[in-house]
Amino acid sequence: MRTWLYHIATNVCLRFVEQRARRVLPAGLGEPELDWHLPARPAGAETRWVGPLPIDPAEVAGDRESVRLAFVAALQHLPARQRAALILRDVADLPASEVATALGTTTVAVNSALLRARERIAREAPDASAMSEPESPEIKTRLLRYVEAFRQADVGALAAVLREDVTLEMPPHATWFAGREAVLGFLRTRVLREKGRFTVVAVTPPANGQPTIALYAGSKAHALQVLDMDRGGIRRIHIFLQPVLFPIFGQPVSFAAGRDLPS
Repeated sequence: MRTWLYHIATNVCLRFVEQRARRVLPAGLGEPELDWHLPARPAGAETRWVGPLPIDPAEVAGDRESVRLAFVAALQHLPARQRAALILRDVADLPASEVATALGTTTVAVNSALLRARERIAREAPDASAMSEPESPEIKTRLLRYVEAFRQADVGALAAVLREDVTLEMPPHATWFAGREAVLGFLRTRVLREKGRFTVVAVTPPANGQPTIALYAGSKAHALQVLDMDRGGIRRIHIFLQPVLFPIFGQPVSFAAGRDLPS
């Protein structure tokens, strides 16, 4: 019964994938911007974005890297059948023989597709061995320092929690930045211009099992931030400038003046 259900579901998904353009994050559209003084470029209306989903970390404790935004974005670069083989084998943990039945192919073909998919994912997705658990003391401490730096518009404090190779992406803008200097330059000149500009709220459950915060400018929803963190610091900052996402995570899109939000 399980193999039959996977066969039906996989074929439905494959047909859907073949009919739709792949989803991306800004890094999938081109090279990073070098001049952070320039206005961010909006992406084309046809661009389909990888989006965040509320996921309880307890539900993915053994497989957290398989739901991270970077992993989901990396999946988009794989041909449909390689993507299916990887998900069925490495995420659903089905044996190769069942995957072959679900895909209507042979075990040899499945193993070959899986090998190629793993090689691509190894280049694109986060290194699971370097990750820290979201509930670990080091992650909590670094997250608190990051949040406080945002509240205080303290770029120096922010620099202390970012990796040297940190990236920043801002759907629906195509512009993105790579490297601590460029990321901090953009935040300093475009975002953190004054202390107390943003109200910062922790989001639970977080997006894709990763630390997530909601930013409010005044009383209005501004952006959701999803942070990719490891033992070396914050390695990716995903800023979703899409207030429409707030209700999905149980966050109001606005609040009455003078009312305190939970933080």
